[in-house]
Amino acid sequence: MAVRSLRAHLLRMLLPPIAALLAVGAVVAYYPSIEPAKEAYDQALVDIGIALGAQVRLTPTDYRLDMPPTVDQVLRRDRYDTLYYRIISPGGTEIAGDPELPAPQTDAIAYDALYKGQKLRVVSVLAPCGKSACTVLVGETTIKRNRLAREVLLSSLFPEMLIAAATLVIVWFGVKRGLWPLARLSEEIKARSPRDLRPIDTAAAPEETRPLVSALNGLLDEVAQAAQKQQRFLANAAHQLRTPLAGLQAHTELALSQPLPESCRAQLEHVHEATIRTARLANQLLALARAEPGGRGSPTEIDLKNLVEAEADGWVHQALARELDLGFELEPAPVRGDALLLREALANLVHNAIEYSQRGGRVTLRTGRRGGRSVVEVEDEGPGIPPQERERVLERFYRVPGTPGTGSGLGLAIVREIAAGHGAGIEIGEAAAAHEGTRGCRVALTFAHG
Repeated sequence: MAVRSLRAHLLRMLLPPIAALLAVGAVVAYYPSIEPAKEAYDQALVDIGIALGAQVRLTPTDYRLDMPPTVDQVLRRDRYDTLYYRIISPGGTEIAGDPELPAPQTDAIAYDALYKGQKLRVVSVLAPCGKSACTVLVGETTIKRNRLAREVLLSSLFPEMLIAAATLVIVWFGVKRGLWPLARLSEEIKARSPRDLRPIDTAAAPEETRPLVSALNGLLDEVAQAAQKQQRFLANAAHQLRTPLAGLQAHTELALSQPLPESCRAQLEHVHEATIRTARLANQLLALARAEPGGRGSPTEIDLKNLVEAEADGWVHQALARELDLGFELEPAPVRGDALLLREALANLVHNAIEYSQRGGRVTLRTGRRGGRSVVEVEDEGPGIPPQERERVLERFYRVPGTPGTGSGLGLAIVREIAAGHGAGIEIGEAAAAHEGTRGCRVALTFAHG
């Protein structure tokens, strides 16, 4: 049967035996307490029987009880119970009392009997009567005894109920505390990103959870190895494609520099453009492989301002080829990370901004600090990205339907991978100032640690 809650399962396993033990403890405490009290009541009846026997007088012809009627009335009834007695001579004749009071069936001194529809506790006492002994039976209703039994039972159960309540609280919080390592392990796993496949430290885990942690570490290791194999395949495939594509691009450029018929030139230009796109795709796949865990270099201290300045010349030439105004608003923005990957992320953001901006538009690249965090953002005056598509454009190979250009849908996916590897958040919004009729696009990377 499926167990929905480990805590509930442990409570179901622990509380019934604890409750049974407490019940047994209450019973064990009850009987040793009630028996001495019953014996004391029986002894009081014996004392009354002896006192009654002492009042029996021997006459020349018979035995008689020498006791005033008022004493008889006081004796027969107290605050709770009614007392009955019967005195029998040595010869078996009735001397005084209640002749129908049941005599003992055995040699028992104290016994239970039923008299006038009432339950009685009766004692049988031999009292001296001259040279012989009379039998005195003294019976009493059981109201005091039942009251005492209830009081003893309650006095036994009340501490047991307190103990049961305290045990319930202790077990509840004890089980919760005992399961805390599992909760901590769960929080540790939930806090990890999907790319964090480091093994879990078994030294900090309780001994009972170590088999679970070891099995989980084995699974993480298998997933990490599969990811590494996939990453190596992607990197190797992209790397192997780059050389022939570079050769093909060089040959097409060389052919285009020669005199050619217009029909051949048009076809060759298509081949050249396709080669450039394919080469860029191969470079993006290689960058994507480097951006995933295991492909990153050792982090170093980097200033995004210096990184942009080093690449600005190449980006300016791209912008001029598209008749765009590429502007820079640069302030120091220190981060810790992989310079190669951060350069690739910025290159993808700038390429997208240039690719989708209208001729004569503006593209602005900014670096600086906001709220104590380093920020880099690229803003353009292109068509922008609809709000409902801003999450999906971060997926691999996804392009907004109807988007012009020849992109592959990998640029922003690469940026997201690199940002995640550096603990940075990515935000996509509209440009602060765009031409009339366009929304523009602003993509900002905010780094948690500078």
